[in-house]
Amino acid sequence: MSDLTHSPNIFHPTKPSAVGSRNSLAQEGRDQKREYENLVQEETEKLLQAIQTKLPQEALERLDVMGGLKEKLYNYFNQNYQNMFNRYITTTEDEMVKKIRNFVDKEENKALARYTPKEIASMLDEIAGADKFNTGEIEKSIVNMYGHLQGHIQRGMNDLENDTNSLLRQKTDVGAFIRGENAYSVIKCAFKDSTYKPKTVSDVKLSVNILDSELISPIFQYQATVEYLIKDQISRTIMNLIDQEIESFQDQIIDEGREELTDTEIIFEKMKRVPEFTDDEAEDETSKRYTFLAKDLMNKIEGLRAEIDPKQFDPMNIRENLKKIIDMENIRNRGFNTVINSLTSILDTSKMGYQYVENLKNARELIVREYEDTNAEQLPDERYQIRLKYFDADQLLKEQAAYDEQLEAFRLEIQKLYDVVEQSYLDSRPRFAVADYEDLSARLAKKINKRKGNVKFEQSGDPIVQELRRVWNEITRIKAEMTDVERLNQTYLHEKDLFKKMLAHISKRIGILYGFQNPRERVILDSRVEFLQKQFEAFDYIINPYHIQPGLVLDVDITSIKRKKYTLNAMANVLNEFLHGVSKGFQDAAFAAFKRRRSTVREDIGMSFSSDYDRDLLEAESEPSVAPKSIPQTKSNPPSPKVKGQADVSPGKGAISDDDLQEL
Repeated sequence: MSDLTHSPNIFHPTKPSAVGSRNSLAQEGRDQKREYENLVQEETEKLLQAIQTKLPQEALERLDVMGGLKEKLYNYFNQNYQNMFNRYITTTEDEMVKKIRNFVDKEENKALARYTPKEIASMLDEIAGADKFNTGEIEKSIVNMYGHLQGHIQRGMNDLENDTNSLLRQKTDVGAFIRGENAYSVIKCAFKDSTYKPKTVSDVKLSVNILDSELISPIFQYQATVEYLIKDQISRTIMNLIDQEIESFQDQIIDEGREELTDTEIIFEKMKRVPEFTDDEAEDETSKRYTFLAKDLMNKIEGLRAEIDPKQFDPMNIRENLKKIIDMENIRNRGFNTVINSLTSILDTSKMGYQYVENLKNARELIVREYEDTNAEQLPDERYQIRLKYFDADQLLKEQAAYDEQLEAFRLEIQKLYDVVEQSYLDSRPRFAVADYEDLSARLAKKINKRKGNVKFEQSGDPIVQELRRVWNEITRIKAEMTDVERLNQTYLHEKDLFKKMLAHISKRIGILYGFQNPRERVILDSRVEFLQKQFEAFDYIINPYHIQPGLVLDVDITSIKRKKYTLNAMANVLNEFLHGVSKGFQDAAFAAFKRRRSTVREDIGMSFSSDYDRDLLEAESEPSVAPKSIPQTKSNPPSPKVKGQADVSPGKGAISDDDLQEL
């Protein structure tokens, strides 16, 4: 024990295991210097003997000039041996220092993580390492707990933010009602005075459209066919496999030192890879479109919807079992049920009670009202109503057609009333007196025509005014001719403005016609004008279906006291939390596709005590599980002999998004 060095700072050339020593305690008394000298001496003797045997005497005499040949060979071997040995020692020391440092860091982390028993940490490391062990369920529990905590904190922060905004703004507007990150989803938001209490109460309408592509969990109509659901899942799988190939292609480009693909190039690369997974040959059984599900199975479920006639139901049939698989996965109802649970749970936790709920599940519509009564005159001044409905493309086409018919009906009724009032006004004017501009124009029409007929005016080319076609109705401006894009996306702003001004013009005509008198005819006309104004105002208040895209529509009607605004502020928190939990939000493609270059990612951050060989082996074992080439192959696309196994659609490292493949 006396020869054992007690400090790494001891430096000595001969002491065993000292810094700079050529001897080690592991050699157990061997003389390293003598062994080294014997090695160099032996190699020198061998080479010298070979030289003396091969070369003639005259050459040997010349080589012995300026010193002995043996000493030269000895020095040469000695120098090269020392260089090689020093390089080896330096490399070994560097590697050992790295290993020891990583080992010490690992042991320190074990000591610091006292809440984790060492047996569990060692067990995870023995199974596959802490980064490879599947902790999905634990992570889900932690995420749920953190989500609930974050929800309570966020709700309090929203209250504080709304109160602060109200104090700063001294008024309530759209900006204080809904957050900026969700403003893009608003279709319509209108504040107006209440019809019954305009001075103290406000009516607010907010309509939000969440597109299909933005929904976290996709929503399908109840009567969607089983064939459509399966094809949708296959399409999502194909899109994810294409994304994986693009990511691999991007990594390959980076490794080769070339420029990364731009957003436009990525789009075209994705398009070029679509024929690798599917095609348009619907009648060919060997088509790539039937890689995931065979053509005969697809034919079995053609036209199959949510229900099967009990007389035709047979649990042993293929189509019934295929439908049962889809029903067990609950793909058809999952999205809409998730939305309903999210909304009702947020209303409960936000203390926004409701007395009336009507869940039209098959119609994909939910109606929630704070009070069951619908008579606005009997209801309190603080109340709300929510209508949540999912629209697909076919429904929107029907809604647009009904909207067109309703607007045309208003046009006919308002024009009819306008003609009645105008004719009544014309009949009431005195025959020989001048009451307005029309009377004066009619009286002077003959003189104007006679003056226009002179040669002087004929040479000037001025047309006769009475012969011109009137194109301006003197109520609103002339409407510009619509383009094809505007015709497919009708706004009807010009027509609505025209109808409102026509009703105002009619009221003015009635006042001029009857003055302070109140005959029966005036009562009839006033009641008709008031009825059309209320009906058209209510129609203008609803959402124009031409501005809705397929997806979820949330329509909220709120009545709140202007000085209190309790329901208004509480509903603002509910809507923002609901949108955050249901919608992925707007994603800019440039930011969504952005990722760090691999050259800037440090590999030494995630330290591992395993060797490079083990790490390469693990990577080689994990690569086939996400390789898109490992999907089942058809006759037209024979499998490669090197690819084995099957496609792994389980959530993995950068392979699958949260809501796509795991639904298949």
